[in-house]
Amino acid sequence: MGDTKIEFKYFSIPEWKKEEQYLSTQHKSGWEFVKVSGIGLYHFKKCEPKDIVYQLDYNSDSTIQKSEYIQMFNDCGWEYLQNYVGYSYFRKPTSEMNGTEEEIFCDNASRLDMMKRIFVGRMLPLLSIFFLIIIPQIVVKNLFPTYMNDSFLVIFYAMFVFYLILFIIFGIQFWKYYQSIHE
Repeated sequence: MGDTKIEFKYFSIPEWKKEEQYLSTQHKSGWEFVKVSGIGLYHFKKCEPKDIVYQLDYNSDSTIQKSEYIQMFNDCGWEYLQNYVGYSYFRKPTSEMNGTEEEIFCDNASRLDMMKRIFVGRMLPLLSIFFLIIIPQIVVKNLFPTYMNDSFLVIFYAMFVFYLILFIIFGIQFWKYYQSIHE
C-alpha cells in the first residue's frame, strides 16, 4: 500500500459531525487528512496513528477576512487545513486539550448559528431555484402545451422531485440536530 490514499465519501449538508468523526477515525488508523476535493474525494497521507480531533465550521464569508478568521482559531490551538465549499477544516491533537473535550463551538447557540449559516448559504439558493425556475416552468408548460413540452415537462418534474427529496432530507436532519442540542 502506498503513502497516500483517496477515498470517496458523501456527507449531506448537516452531517458535518459524521464527517469530523470520519476524519478523526482515519487519523487514529494512521491516515492524516490532507484535503477534500471534487465531490467527496478525501485525500490522506500515511502517518503515525494519533488521537486528533477534527472540527468543521461553516463560514462562507471566511474568505473576506480569512487571516483574522484563521488566526482566531490558531490562537485557541486549532490548525487550519482548508476551506471547501464554505466549510473550514480544523484539527487539534487531543493531547493539547487538557483532558477536556474541546470544540470550536462553545455553546449550543453557536452550533445553531452555524446551522442557520448553512441554511442561508446552501438552502436559500436551492429554494430560489425551486420556486423561481422549476415550479414556474411546470406551470407554464402545463398551461401552454406544445409538442416539445412533454420532454421538458418530464425534466422539470424530475427536478421537482429531486429538490423536494433534498429539502425533506435536510429538514429531517436539521430537526434531529435541533432536537439533539435542546435535550
